[in-house]
Amino acid sequence: MKPIFERYREIIPEFSLFQEGLHQPLSTHLRINRLRVEPDPLVNTLKQKGVCLQRAIQEDGTLYFAEGLDSPGNLFEYFLGYIHPQALTSCLASIALFPGENSSVLDMCAAPGGKTSHLAQLMSNTGLIIANELYVRRHVSLGHTLARLGVLNAVITSYQAQEFPLNQGFDFVLADVPCSGEGRFRNANGSYAYKETREKSKLPELQKKIILRGFDLLKKHGKMLYATCTYNPEENEAVVDYLLRNRVAALLPINVGLDYEPGILQWRDKKYDEQLQMAARFYPHLNNSVGFFMAKIGRGR
Repeated sequence: MKPIFERYREIIPEFSLFQEGLHQPLSTHLRINRLRVEPDPLVNTLKQKGVCLQRAIQEDGTLYFAEGLDSPGNLFEYFLGYIHPQALTSCLASIALFPGENSSVLDMCAAPGGKTSHLAQLMSNTGLIIANELYVRRHVSLGHTLARLGVLNAVITSYQAQEFPLNQGFDFVLADVPCSGEGRFRNANGSYAYKETREKSKLPELQKKIILRGFDLLKKHGKMLYATCTYNPEENEAVVDYLLRNRVAALLPINVGLDYEPGILQWRDKKYDEQLQMAARFYPHLNNSVGFFMAKIGRGR
C-alpha cells in the first residue's frame, strides 16, 4: 500500500517512523488553566482519582500528557475550567508568541478558543484580546470556552481575517489560519485512506492574504505568529516567503522548550528565503502530538 503523504518523503525526517506514528492513536494532552487553579494541587487531586499526568515539557508546569485518559471532557475538573484538552503543538503556538501582561493581542481565527484562552492565561487576564471569528455559528462554542476557562480580557468580533480593519495596531497577532489539516490525520484503525485532494486548493491564496493583513496590523515593535496544522510547504514556507517578498519583515527565533525541525528552503522547483530556517516544523513521531508549522515574525529594518 502506498505510504500516506508520500509526496513529503524528502522533507520529513525518519519517514518510516513518521508512517508508524500516523497509525498510532492521537495522545491526550491537557493544559492546566492557571486562571482557575494552580497546577500542583490539581495534579495531586487527579492522581487520587486515578488520572496520572506527566509533564509534556519539563520547564512548563501547565502542559501534561494524560496516559489512558480517553474522555477528559467528562471530568468534573473540565466543567470547573481547571483543564482544557488541547494538542501539545497547539499550545506551543501561544507559548511561541508569548504576549506579556497588559498587551493588545489579535487572534485572527479564534474558534474554538483553545489558543485564545491560553493567550489570556499567559497574560494573566490583563490587557485586551480581540478573538476574531468569521463564522457567527462558531461564536457560541468560542464564547463557551472562554467563559468556562475564566477569560475576562477577550472580545469576540466577526470579520474576515484578511479584511480585519486597519484602524488599530496590536502588540501581538496570532494567525492560526484555515489549512488542509494534514497534521491532525491518524489512521489508527487502518480503515481509512487519506485523500490528498486539497493540494491544488485555494487555501494558499487565502493564507497569503491573511498573513499580509496580520503583519500590517502589527505595531512598530509588534510580533506575529503564523501557524498551521499541515505539512504542505505551499501552505507553510511558501506563504511566509510571500510575506518576506512583499513586506519589510523578519523571522524571529522560536523558543518553546521542545525540539523541532527547521523550516525547509526548497520544495520541488520553488526556493524560499533563507530565513525560513528559523521556522519550526513539528512531526507526530518526534513530538507525540499533532503535526504543526509555525513562524514567528517581526518588522524588519
